[in-house]
Amino acid sequence: MDSPHNLHDRRLADAWATLKSHSDSGLPLGADATRLAFADPEFLLRRETRGIRFQLELLKPDLEQQQRGIENTIVVFGSARFRSQEEADALLKAAQADGDDAALARARSLVRNARYYEHARAFGSCVARYSADKDSIDKLFICTGGGPGIMEAANRGAFEAQGVSVGLSIALPMEQGTNPYVTPDLSFRFHYFALRKMHFMLRAKALVAFPGGFGTLDELFEVITLVQTRKAKQVPIILFGSDYWKRLFNVELLVEEGAISREDLNLFQYADDPEQAWGLIRDFYQLPA
Repeated sequence: MDSPHNLHDRRLADAWATLKSHSDSGLPLGADATRLAFADPEFLLRRETRGIRFQLELLKPDLEQQQRGIENTIVVFGSARFRSQEEADALLKAAQADGDDAALARARSLVRNARYYEHARAFGSCVARYSADKDSIDKLFICTGGGPGIMEAANRGAFEAQGVSVGLSIALPMEQGTNPYVTPDLSFRFHYFALRKMHFMLRAKALVAFPGGFGTLDELFEVITLVQTRKAKQVPIILFGSDYWKRLFNVELLVEEGAISREDLNLFQYADDPEQAWGLIRDFYQLPA
């Protein structure tokens, strides 16, 4: 005789099997009062059930990371458009052969910024190597947005050092998919930006922001604001590529105009080398070398 637990599991499986059969038959998914609520996408996707979807998107990655012992992460942000040195060199060569001025200008910028990809890759390796022989409670894991560019580089560095890493990707119309270096069962996909951002901060012990565009700026300034207003604990916030960041925004102007206090400049630091960035984090937490 089946135990009550097994009967419960079988009923859940049957509910999803019925739904899959309906889909496989090509039948339109309309409202169905007899369908179990949790197995009814038409119901779960209603405007009124948005709060439930929030909860699910918060809970699923949290439980999975707990199960894998992921408690402490170092979040890496940066441009999705940058490429590895090898790929950038190949694109430049192709653009030179093609003779297209726009493609050539783009390829040259990729070559110029490929160093950031390689730095993020080296940084990911630093973190993974540090954590390799540590107890679970002391391990640090790379966490990125899961996409290409700088995100791929940091995940790749951890992968090449035999480490695991987390990817928190977002469903977008122009999405390019999760990069292949994220640990498969730690690759999470979000619909809501707000919930994704929350997960970045839930386990973050540091943030390293490489050069990037609007998305990077959005994530960076939200974290700085959360720490400034003490809505989040203080963590090292490292702007990698001092020349890029100092050209991008003039923080002294904010101080001079009274928009921020001079003490707010202590919320972040600059780094230009992977070992330097890792050293700032290590010093903050007094980690062994």
